[in-house]
Amino acid sequence: MNKINLGLRENWQQFTILVIINAFVGGMVGLERSILPQIAEEEFHIAAKTALLSFIVVFGIVKALTNYYTGVLANKIGRKNLLIFGWVIAIPIPFLLIYAPTWNWIIATNVLLGLSQGLTWSSTVVMKIDLVGDKQRGLAMGLNEFAGYISVAIVAFLTGWIAASYGLRPYPFYIGFALVFLGLVGSIFLVKDTRQHVASESNSSNVPRLKVLFWETTWKHQNLGSVTQAGLVNNLNDGMVWGIFPIVLALKNFTLAEIGIITAVYPAVWGLGQLITGKMADVFPKKQLLFWGIFMQAVALFFFIYAETKMQYITLAAILGWGKAMVYPTFLATVAENTHPQDRAKSIGVFRLWRDLGYAIGAIITGIIADWWNINTAIVFISILTLLSAIIIQIRMRALKKIEN
Repeated sequence: MNKINLGLRENWQQFTILVIINAFVGGMVGLERSILPQIAEEEFHIAAKTALLSFIVVFGIVKALTNYYTGVLANKIGRKNLLIFGWVIAIPIPFLLIYAPTWNWIIATNVLLGLSQGLTWSSTVVMKIDLVGDKQRGLAMGLNEFAGYISVAIVAFLTGWIAASYGLRPYPFYIGFALVFLGLVGSIFLVKDTRQHVASESNSSNVPRLKVLFWETTWKHQNLGSVTQAGLVNNLNDGMVWGIFPIVLALKNFTLAEIGIITAVYPAVWGLGQLITGKMADVFPKKQLLFWGIFMQAVALFFFIYAETKMQYITLAAILGWGKAMVYPTFLATVAENTHPQDRAKSIGVFRLWRDLGYAIGAIITGIIADWWNINTAIVFISILTLLSAIIIQIRMRALKKIEN
C-alpha cells in the first residue's frame, strides 16, 4: 500500500483537479444568477415576489437536505461516487432551462440543481479537507470557494451579456452543456477518492468525537453552533440578493447588460477575495474574521436601499462580496478544526444543511415582506438579522488557537 501523505503540497495534483471541478460546479449556479428573475417576469408574467422567489426556496431546501445526506453517506459510498452521481443529475438542467414551457418546469429544474449542487460541492469540499489534513485548511477552502464563486461570477456575467445581445432564451444556457460535460468527464476519469487520507489522519487526531453530532453542530457546541447560525444567515441574505437584486436594478432602469455586470461583481469579489481570506483563516483568529465578515455584510445590505448610481451599487456589491469572502473559507476551516476526521463529513453535512436552508428562509422572508410592504423593508429586515448574527459570534464563540504551519 502506498504511504498516504497529508498536505496541500503533497497532494497538489488531485487538489488542483478538484479546484477545477468545483469551478464547473459553481458555473451551474451562475447560469441562473442574473437572468432567471427577468425570465419569471417577462416570459411567465409572475409579479408576486413570493412566487418569483419560489425557485430559490426549492433550490435551498433541496440542496440543504442533499448536503446533509452527502455528509452521512460520504464514508459509506465514497466521495468520488457521490461527486459523479451529482454530475449525472445535472445533465438535464440546461435542456430544462432552455425549453421550460411554464414556471413549474423551472421549479422542477431547481430541484435537480439543488440535488446536483449538494452532492458535487459538498464532495469537493470534504475531499480537499481530507487531502490537506490539519494544516492550511483555510487556504484549501479559500481556493475551493474561490473556484466555485469566481465561476458563478463569470457565468452570471456571460449569461447577462448574452441575454442582452440575443435574448433571455435559449443562448445564455448553452454554457451549461459544456459545464456538465467537463465536470462529469473530469470526475469519472481524473478524481481519486480520499477515504484513505481520512483513515491516515484519524490515527493521529486529538480532537474528541462528537457525542450527539447533529445537535452539537447545530447549536450545542459553542464554536460549531456559532458557525452554523452564521452560515444560515450568510446564505439567508444571499438568497435575498439573488432574487431581489436584479429586480431592484431593473426598477431603477438599469439595462440587462448593466445588471449582469453589477450582479457579477458580488460573486467575483466573493470568489477572488478567498484567495486572500483563506490564508488569513490559517493566520488570524477565526472568530474575528467571522464577526467582521458578517458585520460588513449587514452594513452593505442596509445601504443598498440608498444607492442610485451604477458605481454605488458596484461598490456595495464589492463590500458585500468581501464580507462573504471573509467568512466562507473560515466557516469550513472552523468546522474541520473542531471535529474528528471520522466526524468531519457528517458535521460539514449538518453545517451545510442549515447554511443552505438559509437560501429558502431568506427567499421566503424577503418575498413575504416585499409583497406585504415593499422591497426596501425586506432589505432592512434582512440586514438587521445579519447584524444580530455577527453579535452572536462575538458573544458566544471561543477564539481558536492558531495552528502552526
